[in-house]
Amino acid sequence: MNSIGLALQGGGSHGAFSWGVLDRLLELEEKDLGFESVCGTSAGAVNAVVMTYGMHIGGRMKAKELLEKLWLSIAQQGVFKINYPFIEYFTQIVSPYQFNPFNYNPLRKIVSDIVNFDELRKTKTKLFICATNVKTNQGKIFRTSGITLDSVMASTALPTFFQAVKIDGEYYWDGGYMGNPPLSPLISNSKITDLLLIKLNSINIDNLPVSAKDINDRVTEICFNSSLMNEMKMIELRNELIRGGLDLGKYGNKEIFVHSISGYDTLGKLDYSTKMNTELCFLLKLKNAGREAADKWIKEELHNVGKKSSFDVDKHFFNKF
Repeated sequence: MNSIGLALQGGGSHGAFSWGVLDRLLELEEKDLGFESVCGTSAGAVNAVVMTYGMHIGGRMKAKELLEKLWLSIAQQGVFKINYPFIEYFTQIVSPYQFNPFNYNPLRKIVSDIVNFDELRKTKTKLFICATNVKTNQGKIFRTSGITLDSVMASTALPTFFQAVKIDGEYYWDGGYMGNPPLSPLISNSKITDLLLIKLNSINIDNLPVSAKDINDRVTEICFNSSLMNEMKMIELRNELIRGGLDLGKYGNKEIFVHSISGYDTLGKLDYSTKMNTELCFLLKLKNAGREAADKWIKEELHNVGKKSSFDVDKHFFNKF
């Protein structure tokens, strides 16, 4: 069986692209592609938790069913319906502690209606989700046995929209600042030799941002990409050392083969504000694009799993997208 570590980026409504990717991958038999471990941040954390829970209670078809329920509920709830330029300005001058004193987050009820977290913690799949500790500036990795509804809300808590989530006396914001998504848990806590990244955010762009809005959007993108780029570079360095014959001892001596399904062709053409678009037609469009991208990867790259990387880290992360 080809068992991999699955890494899911966050990206607001663009997470519907990952929904489509997962929807297609879940149609494969476990012997063709198994998920030993899954990590996710923000929207990626929500997708990871719902998919893992679905597989645990009813197999792959149940996971497909629950992912669909998740995204249809997001569309029905209309999580973000405010004009983007207005809300961008509004959240710069008014704190969520002022305009949202009761810390209402419609995603909380959506997720709690789908996932029984007591049951989720019994899954054999190694699950990791990331949040950012507000006070210590450190990433917090919540592991399977400690994942709660609050953990998921912490991973999705954008500080301009939601109050920090308090867990065990600590306060957390969106995990994208420290790991989008974190890759090291997939490597250090499992025996995988392959890592599959579902990538939503643009690393390289073609045009220089010159407007205030475009500059701000690009700064946010750079912040949310930095940790991923560093981890990818470390994985590539580790692989080079292993290929050179260095014994890494307890850190393992098996090369990590890297694969990626990227949303760049679809998402790279969209305005940053569309990460707040929860209209059903838009989410279904992204889902279909994700399914097509996954289908292409299955046809062209799946055979490389367990044999070699199908994703060139240096080329795609450090030179040209």
